[in-house]
Amino acid sequence: MDKIRVGVVGVGALGQHHARVYASLPHAALAGVADALPERAEEVGGALQTRAFADYRELLGKVDAVSIATPTTLHAQIGEEFLRAGAHVLVEKPMSHTLEDANRLIRAARESGRLLQVGHLERFNPAVQALREIVKRPRFFEAHRMGLFSPRSLDIDVILDLMIHDLDIIALLVPSVPAKINAVGLPILTRRIDIANARIEFADGCVANVTASRVSMEKIRKLRLFQAGEYISLDYTRQDVAVYSLTGSPGGEGNQILGRKLTPEHKEPLAQELEAFLAAARGEGPVECTGEEGLRALDLALQILAQAESAMAREFDTK
Repeated sequence: MDKIRVGVVGVGALGQHHARVYASLPHAALAGVADALPERAEEVGGALQTRAFADYRELLGKVDAVSIATPTTLHAQIGEEFLRAGAHVLVEKPMSHTLEDANRLIRAARESGRLLQVGHLERFNPAVQALREIVKRPRFFEAHRMGLFSPRSLDIDVILDLMIHDLDIIALLVPSVPAKINAVGLPILTRRIDIANARIEFADGCVANVTASRVSMEKIRKLRLFQAGEYISLDYTRQDVAVYSLTGSPGGEGNQILGRKLTPEHKEPLAQELEAFLAAARGEGPVECTGEEGLRALDLALQILAQAESAMAREFDTK
């Protein structure tokens, strides 16, 4: 089978791992990497024995598929150029910082006939894949995504940077649309919101309480949910799921709560994501997280951001 020529634009904290994984995949040929910092491109390209470019346009026409891991504000411009040049595109999350630019990417993919996949990595976490098999009709979510401060992704706030991971998974599991959103957030170490909380009420009555921070003292990646007769706790980092089920009907005599743990085989989510992307490019599988699904998560994140910024402005106006 011919190998797919792939490239990576932006080989910083995350993009370097896209390049590393592509270089290891049997159906991929890493044709080159590009970064605005020439020394960074040379460092990563040299380590992986591939060509390095300071201008991403040098990759146009040289790749069949590309990962874009640049600052979010550049996603639409670069992604559109590669799509119209005939390359399939995997764009890191969030797919853009505006709905207009997100739709620009979707339109370019449709008009070019190329694939657009959004890099919502947690979809490929084995624990999330196990969770999707047992969720029926969730009624309440509690999500916590806390991390140590890092200088990466400071062109966007914590809602678009971290919270959007959980927003995508929740939207994937809830067969309804958001009906009401309340959110708060504060800048701590940057001029953008670094810690935020959102309460989302869906039209079917489900409620999600989501917290994200990039200025915490510990790293937490957990999602908990309730559905009829069950409490489920997922740990993204450990890649496991704990399920607590009620035997019998609520209020019945002799009821017990039985616990079990789902421990799927540990896998690197990024490797699973890129393998799925290349399989879709070969026509051997569907696109997991289409542009439209990425747009849905982005839309929800931007609504939360608007609410948080409005609440913050009111708070400062009263001082």
